[in-house]
Amino acid sequence: MVNGLAYRLMGRDEDIDDLVQDSFLSALRGLDRLTNPQAFASWLGSIVVRTAHKLLRRRRLMTRVGLRRNTPLDVEQLIAPGVTGSAAAELKQVYGCLDALEPEARIALVLHRVDGLSIPDVAEQMALSVSTVKRRLAVAQQALDRMEGDSP
Repeated sequence: MVNGLAYRLMGRDEDIDDLVQDSFLSALRGLDRLTNPQAFASWLGSIVVRTAHKLLRRRRLMTRVGLRRNTPLDVEQLIAPGVTGSAAAELKQVYGCLDALEPEARIALVLHRVDGLSIPDVAEQMALSVSTVKRRLAVAQQALDRMEGDSP
């Protein structure tokens, strides 16, 4: 679950192992804050989301200052075999614009459109209000619309 979520959020595997390891380390350090053991998966997922957010922000900053090259996503690798044509097209569109999005909008978009979480569930995973998640999704949708408008 952690590896899959990390892969969907990051879109490439160069940082996945570090993200997973950092997430488990954070979870181990904060295990005493887990009040409901039945919610472990959701709690761990929110740790992965927060850790991915930090990593995406750091990656974006390093790219801006020239300390890191931005490599394009291999979208075909991210789409599971057997996905219907319309779903595959939507996933290609979503992953095609991810690198251009701010980390907050990117994470909200992946959790909502790729993982299929409801807006309240995305808000819980990201530790944000529902209205903030809606704003982030609106920003992501505008980027998708612009990208769709640029397509031939």
